[in-house]
Amino acid sequence: MANTTASLFYTSFQGRRRLASGPLHTVALAVRRAVDRGTTESILIFDNNTGRSIDIDTRGTDEDILARYPPVVADDESIPPTSTDIPRGRGRPKLGVVAREVTLLPRHWEWLATQPGGPSVALRKLVEEARHAYGERDQSRVGQERAYHFMSAMAGDMPGFEEAIRALFANDRPKFGVLIAEWPSDIRKHAEWLAYGDEMSSPSEDGMKR
Repeated sequence: MANTTASLFYTSFQGRRRLASGPLHTVALAVRRAVDRGTTESILIFDNNTGRSIDIDTRGTDEDILARYPPVVADDESIPPTSTDIPRGRGRPKLGVVAREVTLLPRHWEWLATQPGGPSVALRKLVEEARHAYGERDQSRVGQERAYHFMSAMAGDMPGFEEAIRALFANDRPKFGVLIAEWPSDIRKHAEWLAYGDEMSSPSEDGMKR
């Protein structure tokens, strides 16, 4: 599934039409402009990371909105380096390591203590092995859940909704596509993108579709 930096990526709908996609400040400004134009259609904003709708405050000027939802600048230094990038030295490595409490049974600690590199290295190896073994399945489940939340909010009254949800969780993509084929184009495309990572049409620079 495509990585969209989803926690920083949102989509708004005006009625059944996709209004804007992008960072929260971009979507908020697009929503405010739609309201200023006097739209009578309902507007919903979705967090693409979860597929759930969210409430935001679009009151005030553009400057007010930007102050409320400031643009987030990606910081390459925030990306944890791999273990091969970290010089070995005394003490605990300072980069890319997060200390948190782990609760295990005594037999688990005993086994970890016998592993090369100690418990921390063994746990990291186990996590990486699980990510490789189950990553695709976990990614599919996340897509299903976020598409479900979006579809429930936007398409709950549309024909074939319940059958489409069953096909979604059965991972039957061809049937899912057939069942939602007659839905409004923007809703159908966004549901497919949330579920399977298909590329959406790109919004223009101000977040509005042309």
